[in-house]
Amino acid sequence: MKNIAIVPARGGSKRIPRKNIKDFLGKPIISYSIAAALDSNLFDEVMVSTDDNEIAEIAKEHGASVPFFRSGKNSNDYATTADVLIEVLNKYKENNKNFDYLCCIYPTAPFITKEKLYETFSMILEEQVDSVIPVVKYSYPIQRSFRITSNNRLEYIQPENIHKRSQDLQPIYHDAGQFYWCKVNTFLRKKYLITKDNLPYILNKLEVQDIDTEEDWEIAEIKYQILKRRENEKRK
Repeated sequence: MKNIAIVPARGGSKRIPRKNIKDFLGKPIISYSIAAALDSNLFDEVMVSTDDNEIAEIAKEHGASVPFFRSGKNSNDYATTADVLIEVLNKYKENNKNFDYLCCIYPTAPFITKEKLYETFSMILEEQVDSVIPVVKYSYPIQRSFRITSNNRLEYIQPENIHKRSQDLQPIYHDAGQFYWCKVNTFLRKKYLITKDNLPYILNKLEVQDIDTEEDWEIAEIKYQILKRRENEKRK
């Protein structure tokens, strides 16, 4: 059984320039993802898929391999994560390297730990599912969400839920945007990371932060510091 960790990290981020290698509390943010993968000892290969020389050099400095560069067609704004992963797997296959499981690890996910990677890999093996996806619960019941009408008024999307108690509404979750485990054969056949035969891995909101703006970045650093402080307090 062989596993590969693929970190997709192109150079063309726009909202936060050079986002994938921007300094996050003293280290390039991509280094956190690479370190978690390496420290887990789960992978035969930890590689970064990039089109950018600087990202490639930083990735290699932190222990990842960059055996080839991403193609131009998969380096634009329209290429999907699945496109990138398929390209990587096919490149390895050309060199007679095949894998049973892949873990797609995003480069801006400093909350990933070796323990989380190990726990989720154990889930996919024990339950024999096709994929495991980290998720987090919406902090507010989306059944009470609004939309803005054409005349600039608010209206409930599901007015039947106005008077229901929050605890009576079904919890709803969203993708944590950190990593995905998949069986390689299933992924190549269906070309989706999130398959129907999946298991959720539930995270708390302190462990999750989308990083799309400078404000998001600052919030992520604060959350990370809180988590580290709590870890240190437990060790005392």
